[in-house]
Amino acid sequence: QGGNNAGHTVVVDGKEYDFHLFPSGIINPKAISFIDTKNHKSKSSSLTSQMKPKHVSLFLLTGLKDWEKRLIISDRAHIVFDFHQAVDGLQEVQRQAQEGKNIGTTKKGIGPTYSSKAARTGLRICDLLSDFEEFSSRFKNLAQQYKSMFPTLEVDVEGQLKKLKGYAEKIRPMVRDGVYFMYEALHGAPKKILVEGANAALLDIDFGTYPFVTSSNCTVGGVCTGLGVPPQHIGDVYGVVKAYTTRVGIGAFPTEQINEIGDLLQSRGHEWGVTTGRKRRCGWLDLVILKYAHMINGFTALALTKLDILDVLDEIKIGVAYKLGGKRIPYFP
Repeated sequence: QGGNNAGHTVVVDGKEYDFHLFPSGIINPKAISFIDTKNHKSKSSSLTSQMKPKHVSLFLLTGLKDWEKRLIISDRAHIVFDFHQAVDGLQEVQRQAQEGKNIGTTKKGIGPTYSSKAARTGLRICDLLSDFEEFSSRFKNLAQQYKSMFPTLEVDVEGQLKKLKGYAEKIRPMVRDGVYFMYEALHGAPKKILVEGANAALLDIDFGTYPFVTSSNCTVGGVCTGLGVPPQHIGDVYGVVKAYTTRVGIGAFPTEQINEIGDLLQSRGHEWGVTTGRKRRCGWLDLVILKYAHMINGFTALALTKLDILDVLDEIKIGVAYKLGGKRIPYFP
């Protein structure tokens, strides 16, 4: 779910990788990596730019070879355009001016792309790779819709289309029918299938701390809606949680420590957003939201990370309950 708004720092054999669209499994030369229908491709700043010579050479230098031979992209994936990203920023400015606060998005265009998708005006990889004349016409219509909503928006339509045509040929060998690919993976020779999610449960569009959320389903349900995998094929569900709580951007954070403890967690844990570079807000572990995430996802196990960051503290605290109107409540309000 989502797109290059998510950032994953992965360290393997002492080498550090910052991924936005690539599944972390791309490092493993024995694994096939698949980008599904909800993982939107931005033609300017993510997957396709990672395919430009300077990025390819970077991956070769770090030992990530032949990645393009083991990457598959779903033909149903929606495309994030430059104007989606520009509109994301303009909307944040509008929110700040009108309400005195914004959502704190990464400005990567994910929200506007989901808006296009829901309005049935979005464009997908299959559109880009089929009739380019038809694609161009729909692209121009979509750009005009946004220009009418945001008069200051400038879109170099012809320039964008020229670039897109070039990108289409670069990614064409990687594109497959995503539903059939997953069906074969599930029903063919036995395979180990690991689905990697992006963003956190509390950023889920339906179950997160709305409106300070992302635009996609960051819960286990995303496996079904993003990949077309039937529910009965979902096996173990692993929740990944730090030994303390962090958040990028604004929104409710009851256990936040705006003090030397928060500063210590931030500095020792190297807590800044991989995508935005913003410092993450830090606080004690909140078991209420962890239990809430479990209610929705049904974790079979938890991977507790960064416990060592707390080593220098004589005492640690954990959020165990919320009170509403002076009474403890057994749910996340």
